[in-house]
Amino acid sequence: MSYIRAEEILPEELIKLIQSYADGINIYIPRKNNNRKAWGENTTTRQDLSKRNSDIVTDFQDGISISELSKKYYLSEKSIQRIIYKKEN
Repeated sequence: MSYIRAEEILPEELIKLIQSYADGINIYIPRKNNNRKAWGENTTTRQDLSKRNSDIVTDFQDGISISELSKKYYLSEKSIQRIIYKKEN
């Protein structure tokens, strides 16, 4: 994440007020609630994970054991079980 210098966007009097609380440190200003984006909205991560999870369930239904799936997808057996249970219900 890049940052913008306060002097470029904030009035001097506001900078002085902020400095009285946080002098010389980096701060994060959160987005307004109506401007927030959901996790994975800017990338394909959600779709990638959904596809992977569907593949895991399909492989399991095709007879591949949880132990083998764990090795194939580099996940713990507990994670594989959780994915299978969630997708089946």
